[in-house]
Amino acid sequence: MVSQPFPSIVTTSEMQAIEAAMFAAGLPIAALMEKVGQRLSDRLCCLYPVTTHPKVGVLAGPGHNGGDALVVARELWHRGYTVTVWQPFSRLKPLTADHAKYARFLGIPFTSEVAELATANLIVDGVFGFGLERSVSHELGAAFAQVNQWCVPRLSIDVPSGLCSDRGAVLGTAIQATRTLCLGLWKRGLLMDEALPWVGEAELLAFDIPATVIDNVLGTMPRRYCLDSQCWQLLPLARSPITHKYRQGQLLLIGGSARFGGSILLSALAARCTGVGMLVVAVPNSLKPLVLARVPDAIVVGCPETNTGAIAHLPADLDLQRVQAIACGPGLTTAATTVIEQVLAAGIPTVLDADGLNILAALSPWPLAAPLVLTPHLGEFRRLFPDLSAEGDRLEQVQAAAAHSNCLVVLKGARTAIATPAGNLWINPASTPALARGGSGDVLTGLIGGLLAQQELLHSTLGGVWWHAQAGLAAAKQWTTLGVYPERLVDALLPTLSAKKPDFL
Repeated sequence: MVSQPFPSIVTTSEMQAIEAAMFAAGLPIAALMEKVGQRLSDRLCCLYPVTTHPKVGVLAGPGHNGGDALVVARELWHRGYTVTVWQPFSRLKPLTADHAKYARFLGIPFTSEVAELATANLIVDGVFGFGLERSVSHELGAAFAQVNQWCVPRLSIDVPSGLCSDRGAVLGTAIQATRTLCLGLWKRGLLMDEALPWVGEAELLAFDIPATVIDNVLGTMPRRYCLDSQCWQLLPLARSPITHKYRQGQLLLIGGSARFGGSILLSALAARCTGVGMLVVAVPNSLKPLVLARVPDAIVVGCPETNTGAIAHLPADLDLQRVQAIACGPGLTTAATTVIEQVLAAGIPTVLDADGLNILAALSPWPLAAPLVLTPHLGEFRRLFPDLSAEGDRLEQVQAAAAHSNCLVVLKGARTAIATPAGNLWINPASTPALARGGSGDVLTGLIGGLLAQQELLHSTLGGVWWHAQAGLAAAKQWTTLGVYPERLVDALLPTLSAKKPDFL
C-alpha cells in the first residue's frame, strides 16, 4: 500500500469533531487561524504574484472563515499587495473582530459596496466556510452574482461561499470559484460532481492534523479517501531482475463485435501498457485480423459468431483457468449473454464494463463466483441497481451498490468514485472533460485488467483509475480538450507514468 494514507474526506460534523479534539488537546483557536492564514497567504503569493495580481479584493465573513480571510488580507498587505476588504456583516465572532480591528489599524481599506472591488486582479472569498446549511440571503446572493461576473480569478478559502460542504449543492447562490484551497481535510461536498462548476480547481492545503486525532474521531466506521500522486505506488513498476513473462500475469480480454469493432482494440492497447506478461484477446472470428495487425504481441483467439456478429460463446479449448484476470465487455453487445455466464462461472478475478454490465443487469440472480470490478457510467449504474433512487446522493449510492452486490464498484464521472463491499470509498479528484467521449472507458477497462493480472483487486482499480485520469490531463494539456481521442489517451499513458514515478524505479 502507499507509504502514507490517502487524504481523508470528511463531513461537516466529522471536521467539527476533529477541530474540537485539537482545541481540547490545547491548540489555541487563534494559533490555528494564524497558521492557516499564513499557509493560505504563501500559496496565494505563489499562484498569484504581486507583479501580475497587485490589487486584491477580500470578501470576509463573520465567522472563522472570515478571520482566515482577514489574516490573508493582512499578510498580502505586508507583502506589497493593494488590498480592499468587503465585510457585509456587523456582528462578528470575537477573533474575527480582532483581526478586522487590526486590519483597520494598519490602514487596510474596508468598503460596504462589493462593486468597489470590481477593479481587483484577484478576489479572495472568505465569507462562509464549511457547515453552511441555510440558503444565502437575497442581498448577499446578489453580491455573489455580481462578483461571479467579473473576469478575474476567484479563490475560495476551504469551500466556495454558498456551497453545502456535505452535499455539494448550491444554497441559493454561491461564489463560482476559479480555485478552492480546501483546509486540513477534504470536505465531502467539494468532491461531488455537481459541485465541480463552483469549486474550480481544488487543492488540499494541509495544516498538520495529527493522524491520531483523525483516527479517534472517525473510529472504525467506513472511511473515505481522496486519491493523489501516491497512486504510483499501487502500480507494478518494481520487478525482479530475473522475472519472465509467465510471472508477470496473463490477462484475457473479451469483447468486440461486427457493430463495435474498435472498442476491444482500445482495451488491448491500454492493457499492454501495464506490462502484463501475456495478453490474450478473444474476439469474433471476423475481427481477429484487425486485432493481430494492431497488437501483434497478443495471442488473439477467434470465437464463433452470432448472425449479428457478436461472440456466440468462448471456444472450448480456451482454458480460463490459465489466466490471472479477465476483462470483459467493450464492444460485446447484449447478444453475448452466454459469454458472460461462462466468464462468471470461471471464478477468475474479472473486470466487467459496457455490455458486460448490461448483460449482468438482466441476469437474475447474479451468478457471482469470483471477485468482480464493475465499472459503470451513470446509465449503466441505474440498470445494474434500479432499486437505488435516481435522485439520491451519488456517493451514498455507490457505497450501497458495492455492499449490495459484494463487488468493487467504480462509478465513472467527473469525480470517479470507487466503493468496496465494506463501505470504504475513494474519490479521484482530478480529471478532465476531455475524457467525455466514446472509447475512454474501454481504455480504463484495459488498464485495470492488465494491472489485475499482476496484483490484487483494490490496488489495481485505484491505480488504474488514477493513471487513466492523469493521462487524460496530460493529453488535454498537449492536444487541448478537443484532441484527446482514445488513441491519444493510450499514447499518453506511459509518458505520464514515466513523469510521475520516482527516479529510483
